[in-house]
Amino acid sequence: MKPMEPMKPMSGGEAWWPKDLGEPSTSGGQNDTQYAFFPEKHRLAVRRDGKVTVYDSGDHRIGGVQQAQGGESSLAFTSQKGSVRLDELRQV
Repeated sequence: MKPMEPMKPMSGGEAWWPKDLGEPSTSGGQNDTQYAFFPEKHRLAVRRDGKVTVYDSGDHRIGGVQQAQGGESSLAFTSQKGSVRLDELRQV
């Protein structure tokens, strides 16, 4: 009997955010929305329905996403300062 081969790591998929942002410190998604946070560049990339939008995260350090049913205004992120809504961040 042939010995088992080690498992190959799963691919994280293709990077959907702009390449000039580098690698995110955190990323995730919920329903039809994905996000990636780039602390060195103070940027938050959000992909909804295939469209990517980049925001200036200011001094927020994004660590997670919260989303209630009901559209873009309900999308919020957790930071060291508490919850920050997407519509509070400036689009770049």
